[in-house]
Amino acid sequence: MAVVIPFSQNPATIERLVGLVAPDMERVNGAILSRTGSEVTMIPEVANHLISSGGKRLRPMLTVAMAALTGYAGDGHVKLAAAVEFMHTATLLHDDVVDGSEMRRGQLAARMLWGNEASVLVGDFLLGQAFKMMVEVGSLHALGILSSAAAVIAEGEVMQLAAAKNTATTEDEYLAVIRAKTAELFAAACEVGPALSARPKAEQAACRSFGMNLGIAFQLVDDALDYGGKAAKLGKNVGDDFREGKVTLPVVLSFRRGSEGERAFWIRTIEKGDVAENDLETAVGLITKHRAIEDTITRARHYGAIANDALALFPDSPMKQALEEAVEFCTARTY
Repeated sequence: MAVVIPFSQNPATIERLVGLVAPDMERVNGAILSRTGSEVTMIPEVANHLISSGGKRLRPMLTVAMAALTGYAGDGHVKLAAAVEFMHTATLLHDDVVDGSEMRRGQLAARMLWGNEASVLVGDFLLGQAFKMMVEVGSLHALGILSSAAAVIAEGEVMQLAAAKNTATTEDEYLAVIRAKTAELFAAACEVGPALSARPKAEQAACRSFGMNLGIAFQLVDDALDYGGKAAKLGKNVGDDFREGKVTLPVVLSFRRGSEGERAFWIRTIEKGDVAENDLETAVGLITKHRAIEDTITRARHYGAIANDALALFPDSPMKQALEEAVEFCTARTY
């Protein structure tokens, strides 16, 4: 059983953005591959398992795109974009351990192949490489942005841990978690380009706002897709959030809007982890009944609109149009 998610009939793509950033992304990918090398054999094996598994590289693409949008003429953005991807990959390795996930991007999670200890330690290695590249760029401002982001992301992880399996979580509390855990890296990825360009504070703030709101929208769509997407496209099993006891926005809304009996279902399955064979279908049914998927998508589009408004400060250009299309892609995607 799956929800029909109300996405656009002509879904947007990020092909224009991909095309515009392709030359720089070749250099970013080269930097990524060169920095995963180690004499410790397991490190490149674990790192490349995830890095080469077909992720969209959206965050480093945003770093490159924002550097271009704000007229940066150097090459420091290449190392910073690679650092952003390493930070993201490290959080995925750590997340899969914390969540007990079995799948990531359509293949077995690294922890299933090498164990939890290796996944955590290789994540730490990638964070170390990320900070080395930041230092090599030589911008204290950019280093400050990304190092602050690393701390906020870690805080978000702990916040999520504290809220895990807690059906009393409010929408505001949940948004605070995803703002820190997911959107902060989008924001930092978008902010470092104009920081390198030494653009006016208003432009730097606009780029950060774009990334922050795009990141929130991106995560909310992920939440919706977990109950209404297709496993083959998602690269993970539909209902993983439910099985792992994650309280995401569709659950928050369904719990708040439900009857006493329906809330008892969520308490049994999410809080107590007592999940029976057909409980996922029941969960999807309750989420459908209370229009929680549609309302999650509506909220995602709201944050997407805020992201687009942040770009209004910049003159029209092919890159600006590509970034606007990226917002549409993130809020209308089905994978």
